[in-house]
Amino acid sequence: MPRDLKPPFKFDVGSLVKRFRNLPASVDGVTINFPFVKVSIKPDRTEQKVAREVVIRLADRRVLNAFECCDDCIENALKSLQEIRQILVDKQVELADKHDGALYLLLDSIRDAIKQFLTFEQRLSSKRSYENRELYFAALEMLRAHIHRTLLQVSKIAKMKIPGITDHMRYDEAWQLEAYQEPKLLKS
Repeated sequence: MPRDLKPPFKFDVGSLVKRFRNLPASVDGVTINFPFVKVSIKPDRTEQKVAREVVIRLADRRVLNAFECCDDCIENALKSLQEIRQILVDKQVELADKHDGALYLLLDSIRDAIKQFLTFEQRLSSKRSYENRELYFAALEMLRAHIHRTLLQVSKIAKMKIPGITDHMRYDEAWQLEAYQEPKLLKS
């Protein structure tokens, strides 16, 4: 989504920011960036293994690799997002002992963003108008950006680059803060 356009909705990441701020810091670890917070962590072998699998599995998802343009494409994107959610839940189950770790939180942020997007999309789907389709595509673009930027952070834990996503579907690492509600803990 171009930076000069108003987002169709804003992701609420307040509880995640609070949880990230409570992570123990590590001087010799990797630095994870998330909207409104940055933290250095030291992942263990289990987190690195799960992170590698997540990077590989998510990079292969069509919703992150193809432009959507029609009603069938919308349905395919929604199906793909549900499949991504299932992958994330499965990986979070593997990380159940580390539910307070950075990787778990990053996976939670993707899962929660998908949930917020689907809630937004359900409100739009009652009327399939041209304007609503445009809002849907703008929101999907925001979600893709969020997932890709979060996946970049997961790839730091995995110590690998994200494979398979074509260059025109990649995003830089700079979080588009206007797509996020500013957490109440940051407001003066």
